[in-house]
Amino acid sequence: MKIFNLVIAVLVFTLFSGSVAAQHKKVYTLADTLRGSLTPERTWWDVQRYELAVKPDYNDKSISGSNQIAYKVVRTNNGKTRMQIDLQEPLIIDSIIYNGKLRLKFDHEGSVWYAQVPAQKLAALNKVNIFYHGKVHQAKRAPWDGGFIFTADSLGRPWMTVACQGLGASIWYPNKDHQSDEPNLGASLTMTVPDTLVAVGNGRLVFKKNNNDGTTTYKYNVVNPISNYCIIPYVGKYVNFKEKYAGEKGLLDVNYWVLDYNYPKAKTYMPDQVHKMMKSFEYWFGPYPFYEDGYQLIDASHTGMEHQSAVSYGNWYKFGYRGRDMSGDGWGLKWDFIIIHESGHEWFGNNITSNDLADMWVHEGFTNYSETLFVDYIFGNSAGNEYNYGIRKGIRNDSPIIPPYGVNAQGSGDMYPKAGNMLHAIRHGLNNDVLFRSILRGLNKTFYHQTVTTKQIENYVSKQAGFNYSKVFDQYLRTIEIPILEYYLKNGKAFYRYTNCVKGFNLPLTLKANGVKTVKIIPSESWQELVLANGQEFLFTPQAIEFMYYLQVKNAK
Repeated sequence: MKIFNLVIAVLVFTLFSGSVAAQHKKVYTLADTLRGSLTPERTWWDVQRYELAVKPDYNDKSISGSNQIAYKVVRTNNGKTRMQIDLQEPLIIDSIIYNGKLRLKFDHEGSVWYAQVPAQKLAALNKVNIFYHGKVHQAKRAPWDGGFIFTADSLGRPWMTVACQGLGASIWYPNKDHQSDEPNLGASLTMTVPDTLVAVGNGRLVFKKNNNDGTTTYKYNVVNPISNYCIIPYVGKYVNFKEKYAGEKGLLDVNYWVLDYNYPKAKTYMPDQVHKMMKSFEYWFGPYPFYEDGYQLIDASHTGMEHQSAVSYGNWYKFGYRGRDMSGDGWGLKWDFIIIHESGHEWFGNNITSNDLADMWVHEGFTNYSETLFVDYIFGNSAGNEYNYGIRKGIRNDSPIIPPYGVNAQGSGDMYPKAGNMLHAIRHGLNNDVLFRSILRGLNKTFYHQTVTTKQIENYVSKQAGFNYSKVFDQYLRTIEIPILEYYLKNGKAFYRYTNCVKGFNLPLTLKANGVKTVKIIPSESWQELVLANGQEFLFTPQAIEFMYYLQVKNAK
């Protein structure tokens, strides 16, 4: 039996090792490339606006609708040109109408559809209206696998929504499914649903129309640029209550949409958490980025998602993550994880959006760190440090945070806690919260309503901090190695260096304690030394340094 168990263990290890190697050497398909890259059929036109109209069928698990795409020609062409439209199987495009008149020819390769458009003049503004229908891919474990969600509330009444980040908005409507191209002039979502239900969308309600045929049509509109995966319908037995929040840019319209039986608990629970969230995030990040479209918090059947101006909520009205403490130190049970985390994406993810899915750490790392900043603002600095250290247990170092570009690849889940700990380390090394806060606010002002690359974010942080953090970003985003700080004390001096790191790794460390003069060092791969003042030897304590920085600290002697 022992030999048998040993053989099984070896086989499991071999399979596991093979799966890890395969993950690092994944072979990307043509579909991956067509979805994730900026092909010639995508780059000649720039989306200006989406006008989406849909009619979901709860019983048939299907959808029919259209999306009118207004676009600007940004690259000239000779003769006829192909336009890439993304719509994932099993949905089918029925017809494409150009500028309200011309019916276009089209073909498709899997989930990529090519429309033959006439010759395009540079800077011209044109429209294509794409009509489609079909069975909808249903999410099995929303929001993680994504898709349309046909479910029922606790009273058995129909309840519908979508979660499609990563999988792509083309899972339920036709669009240019690449994060780099947001509709500059916003989008509208028109939903025709049974008149026994209520439909909610992003932004503001434009109209509600009773069709006198058992259905009602609702139209919502956003005026700001929006990621295609953030345009989401919510359909259920909703009731609404609202308020005006006094924020940095004035009065912000806040709407809460909850299932009717959740109203008694929601009317006090939700505003309490939203007010604390807004106060802390506007302090750290600057004004809420979408005052024109308002802020909505909406009951959803899944845990939650960061849908712009229409944040989905499914945390069961419990503190923590559905009652669980993500940090393990108690601080995670003093606030609602989903309201805080998903709303944090309004700044990082929705206001600042990564061009390529590979740079999703810009969304998730900063938003993960927004949790620490929230705890810091509401409960104090020590609480924030403890929370940040606690979530570190979720770091796996299984693969780099940044995967290959141009193939719709998403990196390790470490983009959450590891990137959040990296930002915390940078903050501690700076030892200047006024400067650190100005960097966070500056990011949201400089890249306001823009799509970005990780290099733009990295360079901005370095420039504003007055220190080159490029190797720090390389270490934590592009490798799976945990840097080691080696040190020893001798004859009143501290000797220190970094090992197990990328060449040039130079994370600054500020070591401090009450009653002791602060030490600031910038270790390198070579041994350095520091003459210690009275009591400073106690600052070189592995446990204390590791608590503040994501490092392994070893006494070399």
